[in-house]
Amino acid sequence: MASAPAAANALPWVTWGKALASQVIVWHHLLLYGPLATTLDADWPTATTFMYDYGRMAVQVFLVTGGFLAARSLWPAPDAPRIAWRDWPARVLARYLRLIPMLLLALGAGIAAAALARAWMMNADTPAAPTPAQLLAHLLLLQDVAGQPTLSVGIWYVAIDLQLFALLAALAALAHALARPTSGRLCAAACALPLLAGVVLSLLWFNRQPEADVWGHYFLGAYGLGVLAAWGRNGARRRGAALLLALLVALALLIDWRERIALAGITALLLLWQPWAAALAHPRLLAPAAWLAAISYGVFLLHYPLSLTVSALVMRMTPATHGWQVAGLAATWLLSLLCGWLAWRGLEVRLVPARRAVLNY
Repeated sequence: MASAPAAANALPWVTWGKALASQVIVWHHLLLYGPLATTLDADWPTATTFMYDYGRMAVQVFLVTGGFLAARSLWPAPDAPRIAWRDWPARVLARYLRLIPMLLLALGAGIAAAALARAWMMNADTPAAPTPAQLLAHLLLLQDVAGQPTLSVGIWYVAIDLQLFALLAALAALAHALARPTSGRLCAAACALPLLAGVVLSLLWFNRQPEADVWGHYFLGAYGLGVLAAWGRNGARRRGAALLLALLVALALLIDWRERIALAGITALLLLWQPWAAALAHPRLLAPAAWLAAISYGVFLLHYPLSLTVSALVMRMTPATHGWQVAGLAATWLLSLLCGWLAWRGLEVRLVPARRAVLNY
């Protein structure tokens, strides 16, 4: 496996995508949720409306990038699945164990922040004290499937990520089984069919059922586009992969226009071709992007507890003025970066690299 700097230089759009998307999602939440956002909504309604409508779509970048990176580990080419059925439980468990430390930190911070917020301010969005059933569902990443109220923003995505990883691993294991009795081009075609079928079903059907958004198959279309982009990184396959991606996205949009799928398609093509790679990989540009990308998981999970805490402090201890509210939002963002970095240093850098490699965002 390439080192982190080498990987960033080789695939700058992975780094830039994670860096930019994580910041858009953080500001999407900061500008729209909680009492500190009220003033900004009144002063800049156009900006907050835009962030509400489009900021949340940045999650598509994570979905496509997640599929792209997971494929490099589980299934780097259509005819080269790296997992058999006997390996599936261990790989999924390893993924869960990789995701859970940061999640536990975010849950603890979220519960404490919500308790402080309930004591110091009135806000309908503040989570109630958790029940044992809620805690268990969150620990198993089944909170949305079980219909349990969420304890923090962002945990839903971690659950979906685990589902998608498990689903891709299962499809790769099926492809591995199909590869045994076939060979050559027939093998590549047979191995690719499970994933292609899943992507088509997701884009054309599952992703159009809003009630299905607690399950991984709702998002498999975007995730699978990332897998196809990873497959196409081989120079001989790149044009064919680009054409396939364009056709799948065009068909999905003709049936039902969805901006999120359009963004997923653009992201997949950028990951496939890596345009302007040399410019984006310039050390002066790449260094801050690589830092933001590295801490993105911690920032993604910790910014909401920090927002609750800062909101409670500002509402309790400062005058109810525009300046203090803007300062509170800026402080929340800066604290999110700081705490995300500290969490990354403590929970990710010290992990064994082989285990750290399965984290896709």
